[in-house]
Amino acid sequence: MNRSHKICTALLFFVPVLLSAQQSASPTSKTAPPTEPENPVLMDRPAVHPAVAAAGRNRIQLDVVVTDAKGNPVSGLTQQDFTLLDDKHPEPIASFHAYDAAAKKPDPSVQVILVLDMVNIGFNQVSYSRQQMMRFFQENGGHLTQPVSIYLLTEDGVSLQPASSTDGNVEAEELNQIETRLRTINRSSGVYGAIERFELSLRAIYSIVQTQTTKPGRKILIWVGPGWPMLSGLGFSDASAREQRQNFDMIVALSTELRENHTALYSISSGDFTPYSFLYQSFLKGVRSPQEEKNGDLDVKVLATQSGGLALGPDNNMTAQIEKCVRDASAFYTISFDPPRADRPDEYHDLKVQIDKPKLTARTNTGYYNQLPVQR
Repeated sequence: MNRSHKICTALLFFVPVLLSAQQSASPTSKTAPPTEPENPVLMDRPAVHPAVAAAGRNRIQLDVVVTDAKGNPVSGLTQQDFTLLDDKHPEPIASFHAYDAAAKKPDPSVQVILVLDMVNIGFNQVSYSRQQMMRFFQENGGHLTQPVSIYLLTEDGVSLQPASSTDGNVEAEELNQIETRLRTINRSSGVYGAIERFELSLRAIYSIVQTQTTKPGRKILIWVGPGWPMLSGLGFSDASAREQRQNFDMIVALSTELRENHTALYSISSGDFTPYSFLYQSFLKGVRSPQEEKNGDLDVKVLATQSGGLALGPDNNMTAQIEKCVRDASAFYTISFDPPRADRPDEYHDLKVQIDKPKLTARTNTGYYNQLPVQR
């Protein structure tokens, strides 16, 4: 099957999903496959500040979580404990800040965003996910260590529940008011159903990430559900060069938005392990050019890992998975560096942070796309 109806309409020339307190975007069509606009226009990327252009630099900030052998966040480290590698070359750390729940709390507090995916899972899984979220809200008498907001993804689009709160009882009541609707875009819809869910989900996550642009501070975005279809093994032919370019542009946009908005993506899910549970690990390597783009490069678990977050599950304790994600807010570090001058647009660089202490691991963005400075 030709991929011309696949991802090409959904990426950088889609109309972003509008967010509101209780209203969603117009329902996605369920009767016909997506069609491509006649004259698609790629979304403009923010220009580099003139002062940055003059210096030929665009300072990059990274949020780094350091964990011990048991996966617990570690505080108390200094800048001397960190080594930053850009494409395996050490780069000087320009700034360093350490945050924890006692000595220096981040201001503003780390925001936790829970996205309940009601599109890519069935009625029973949605119900179970709600129960697990409810347990999380009601623990410790409803006291939440971080402010939490809830987004819903339905076939009508994505909507935001009224308010962010540290009162778990308030959040539980909001969750209790949500009407669970059985999705109609399901596996029985075949290839086009999978494509439609893929496109709807990507529009949703891009819109949510974009809403964080004007909000200062770090965010932990937890996608509750296994994510959208990977679109592997569905009988698609190879992508055309144009389609690969469009998909690559979406990868660049999401990677950049997540990093610049200080948002780490997390994926949690229920159920049992299957032969496909770890398939996403085949796509973790950064995509350096459109020619390298593959179906799995936009999978939610891939995006989560590359953003410095986690891909957890599947297992039947989603409450514990949420708690593990939120623990990343208890201690973290923010470092910055000046990247080398780019030779071309969308120049991909691998990133790695090493810690000069045994049995400690640093988790941050695994790469970034360097850009040419603006010509004046």
